[in-house]
Amino acid sequence: MRNWHWPTIVAALLSLTGHAHAQQSASVAPQSTAPQSAIRFEEIAAKAGLRYVTATASTENKNQPQTMVAGVALLDYDGDGYLDIYLVGGAALPSLIKDSPVYWNRLFHNNHDGTFTDVTEKAGVAGAGYGSGVAVGDYDNDGWPDIFLANVASNQLFHNNGDGTFTDVTAKAGMQGANLDGKKMWSAGAGWVDYNNDGKLDLFVVNYCKWEVNKDPVCYLKDGVRGFCHPRLYAPLHNTLYRNNGDGTFTDVSEETGIAHLYGKGMSVTFADYDGDGFMDAFVANDTTPNFLLHNVRGKKFEEVGVAAGVAYSADGAALSSMGADFRDVNNDGLPDIWYTAVEREGFPLNINSGKGEFVDMTVADGLGKTTDMSGWGNGFADLDNDGWKDLFVARANVMDNIAEANPARRYGEPNTIFQNVGQGRFQDVSAQAGADFQREAAHRGVAFGDIFNTGRIDMVVSVLNGPAELFHNVSETGNHWILLKLTGTKSNRMAIGAQIKITAEDGTVQWNEVTTAIGYASSSDPRVHFGLGKNKRLREIEIRWPSGIRQVLTDQDVDRILPIKEPAK
Repeated sequence: MRNWHWPTIVAALLSLTGHAHAQQSASVAPQSTAPQSAIRFEEIAAKAGLRYVTATASTENKNQPQTMVAGVALLDYDGDGYLDIYLVGGAALPSLIKDSPVYWNRLFHNNHDGTFTDVTEKAGVAGAGYGSGVAVGDYDNDGWPDIFLANVASNQLFHNNGDGTFTDVTAKAGMQGANLDGKKMWSAGAGWVDYNNDGKLDLFVVNYCKWEVNKDPVCYLKDGVRGFCHPRLYAPLHNTLYRNNGDGTFTDVSEETGIAHLYGKGMSVTFADYDGDGFMDAFVANDTTPNFLLHNVRGKKFEEVGVAAGVAYSADGAALSSMGADFRDVNNDGLPDIWYTAVEREGFPLNINSGKGEFVDMTVADGLGKTTDMSGWGNGFADLDNDGWKDLFVARANVMDNIAEANPARRYGEPNTIFQNVGQGRFQDVSAQAGADFQREAAHRGVAFGDIFNTGRIDMVVSVLNGPAELFHNVSETGNHWILLKLTGTKSNRMAIGAQIKITAEDGTVQWNEVTTAIGYASSSDPRVHFGLGKNKRLREIEIRWPSGIRQVLTDQDVDRILPIKEPAK
């Protein structure tokens, strides 16, 4: 099916050398290397009223989009202080139209009591086409988060009216999607980012491959068992960057910024300022083509540096089946790192930022070598036990819905996985101890992270292909402290996406994080920034570098609360 590669001994030795260098570059970080607490979840979707099946219109033709739908978003669409849930569905084939409510995207309102209510029809956000991904951002800085849908055919942009309803402004905004050779490109996902620091959110759309309905090649897993074809049989596409004009419209600047010349099979995009120059860079996970690391040249253009930086290929030089990605500091040294998923026998590479424009593959050395036994989709960094170290979560499943027919030893559904950070960015698989609900196998796809119940613990919503969505409520009883920062930009974009935060706890330990919703595969997470604090009961300092360049410092702060912070005038 796909190209499979095992990490080599040489790569592992090189990784060990690189890891030592990365640790020497750390500023101040906690020194514990042992897990301090158990991570546990309860799956409560049905009990909470979150009833949703990601329907995809299965056909014998094995149309590629059938296996790709994943979008999940967490957003406070009505401004009541609680996260609501939005899930994306497919459509009928061959029409690519949501001709039945079974295919509708759905918005669930958080009732503040552990339950949710379906408000899709009232809000007007059922969507129209065959969906893939979702991205949330306040593009007009009015204080209400808007919804972008990455679809196979026409994309959609829903403007939040601030009264519990949305308006489809796709045509007005010019966001239907870019064409190539006269046909709209299949968009797999997207992310909001202010790439030029002008205070307005722009949109980066990842496009997957050239595809036409019911025209997929015929591929077999074995005699008589047809499967989805290898991506190499489909031509690549370039991605699309839309610059926000500030008047409700966008301009496609893919050509002038240089990304229109880069062809791949984009699955996800995530952002960070990896070199500290004040401009957000982008990492694009490509399926079976080299990944892109797009260095932002002062908001004017992007230069592809993935090969030179060591993140285009795996440690043994292979272009993997890259899917979800996250781009944040995982070892508390102040430098954003890159972690992405792929299919079984490829592994989930963890690339540690060396601070010199290069990344070192630490997959094996940091305890993720056994990910070669897994297939992963959505993923992300999140401190699930509030101990001050970001853990890793991956939503798992095989690509092939009938893989067991070809090989009974393999399975389509897989359980999700948690790798607990035991200190200094080293990990161990603790999934077996995460609770009975966490052991269920399913066709997991996207995941969104956020403090859904405002308890100070990170929860997760996971989409399941042709199965019920899962709501994993974090019930870890650790006794650890936390803080959740809700930033509001004034000169910067209103959601403060791209703001970089450094905290110093009372014991002197330091952590870094950033404001973003673009995490994992085709999904959108809580824009509030969470920090686990271990046993620290106060914060010495919170330092924020806003996208505008303004630096703000708050001292002597209480913890175990949601702290709103507004960007100062200067």
